[in-house]
Amino acid sequence: MPAPPDTALQQEIVGFKCPQCGATTAFSAADKGLTCTHCGYYEAPQKAVVGKTAKQLEFTTDALKREALPEFNTSDDSSFVKTTRKELSCQSCGALTSIPLDSLAHTCPFCGSNNVIQRQEPHDLLQPRFLIPFKILSSDCLEISRNWLGSSWITPTNLHNLANVNSFSGIYLPFWTFHAITRAQWKAEVGHIKRERYFDNGEWRERTVVEWHWESGNVRLNIEDLLVPGTSRLSKLILSGIKNFDLNELAPYEPSYLAGLQAQAYDIPLEQAWDTGRAEMREKTRQTCLSQASNTQVRNFSMNLDFADESWRYVLLPVYLTNFMYDKQSYQVMINGQNGEIAGQRPADWNKVWLVIAVLLAPGLLLGLLGLITIPVGGLGVGIGIFGFILLIIGLVISFILYNKAQSIDDI
Repeated sequence: MPAPPDTALQQEIVGFKCPQCGATTAFSAADKGLTCTHCGYYEAPQKAVVGKTAKQLEFTTDALKREALPEFNTSDDSSFVKTTRKELSCQSCGALTSIPLDSLAHTCPFCGSNNVIQRQEPHDLLQPRFLIPFKILSSDCLEISRNWLGSSWITPTNLHNLANVNSFSGIYLPFWTFHAITRAQWKAEVGHIKRERYFDNGEWRERTVVEWHWESGNVRLNIEDLLVPGTSRLSKLILSGIKNFDLNELAPYEPSYLAGLQAQAYDIPLEQAWDTGRAEMREKTRQTCLSQASNTQVRNFSMNLDFADESWRYVLLPVYLTNFMYDKQSYQVMINGQNGEIAGQRPADWNKVWLVIAVLLAPGLLLGLLGLITIPVGGLGVGIGIFGFILLIIGLVISFILYNKAQSIDDI
C-alpha cells in the first residue's frame, strides 16, 4: 500500500468567498482583480507584474524537483496555494481541465463534448510560477468572432449571424518559454550567375553559368522567450495564429487569477517541449547563417551548432475557446485573451468557390472553342485559340490558388 500523504506538506486550501456578503467572487478582466457581482467588492492582485524579468530555471534535476514537489514551494513562494478546484477528464478528446469547485456543469472547451468525468487531480506535475491575466472581456468575444467569421467572401453569407458562437470559455493554457544562446560555425558553396563567351562552330556565343565558391562564417543568436505550447489538444496551426503574447505582462501566479475560470495542465512535458524548442532555435540559427552568404543559391551547407545558457519557464496564458456547429460539423475558434487576436476553423461555401472557378475558366474555354471553330478562316482562328489557351492557363492558376485557400479555411 502506498504511504498516506504527509499532511504537513499539503498546500493551504483557499476559497473565493466575498468577505462582505459571502457570495462567490471571480476574476474580472475589466477590473484586473477579484470582484463580487453581488455587492461590488473588489480585491486587487497582491503581487506586481514582473514581465520578462520573471525568473527562468536551468535544466537541472534540482530545479525540476523544486518545481514539482510541494515541500519545496513553502514560505519563499506563497503563490503556490492550492485553490478549491476540481479536474475533469473529457471522454471524447482526453483533455484534462481544471474548473472552479462550485461549477455544476461543464462542456469540454476543446471539443465541445459534455461527456466528462471528475478525476483525481495529479500531484506530480510542475507548478506554474507566472501567468498573463485576461485583458479581453468575454463579452467582447462575440463581436470579435462575428467580424472574423464574416470577413471572407469564401465563407457562407449567414455565418456571422450564428447564435451558438457566443459561448466562449475563458481558459488558461499551458506554455513553455525557452531561452538559449546559439553559436554556429557554417560553411557552404555559394553560387553566382555569370555570363561567359565561348567559341562554337566558328562563332562566338554567350551562355549563363553558375560559379561556385566556398564561403564560411560565424553566428551568435540570443533567443529570448521562445513559446512552445504545453498542450496537444489544440491545433498547432490555430495556436500559431494567436501566439503573439506580450510577455512583458507576466505576473506571479496567484490563485485569484484563476477564480471563475478554467485552466489546463500541460500534457506535453518539458523534455518533449524542449526538443521542439531546440528544433525551432536550430532553424532560426540556420536561416541566420544562410543570410550571411553572399547569394541565395547555396549547396553543400553544413553547420556546427552549440547551445549555451539554456533556461525555461512554465507559464499559463489566457485564451478564449469555443466550438460551433455548422451543417452538422464542428468548428473550433480561439481568441487571445490578452490582445484579441483570433484564429480558427471556418466552413467554406463551396457553391461560391465552384461558381468563381467556373467564371475564371469560362473565357479561356470559350475562346479556345471559338478558335477551333474558326481555324478554317486562317490566322484569325489560330490567334483566338492561342489567346484562349493563355486565358485558360491563367484561370487554372488562379483557380488552384483559390481552391487551396478554401481548403485551408475548411481544414485547419
